[in-house]
Amino acid sequence: MPFTPVIPAGSGKPLAPYSPGATADGVVYVSGTLALDKNNDVVAPDDATAQTRHVLETIKSVLEAAGGGMADVAFNHIFLSDWKHYAPMNAVYAEYFPGDKPARYCIQCGLVKPGAVVEIATIAHIAKS
Repeated sequence: MPFTPVIPAGSGKPLAPYSPGATADGVVYVSGTLALDKNNDVVAPDDATAQTRHVLETIKSVLEAAGGGMADVAFNHIFLSDWKHYAPMNAVYAEYFPGDKPARYCIQCGLVKPGAVVEIATIAHIAKS
């Protein structure tokens, strides 16, 4: 099945060979998203609250570019550099998913950029007309 890359207007260049998102048969796959600025520098190093907000806004922009929104999210993969970031991440996360919550998992692991503490990858299903 073919897919279509999703690259929101104004996106920075990815760190590696990938697209910010891809759609296939009504499903949007959003790549692992870090809190990066246009120069690929970490936004708000070591600040889980600010980074979670930045990451979720970036994910929202990918979903909107694909014709969807945060309400279409079915699953999130969450990566934290340290468990101390779990509560602040959850506080911001809850703002973006106020109703029914998507399925998810959360693990602690090393992230690709120093100062990055939160990474989220998303799968959303956009209703077909």
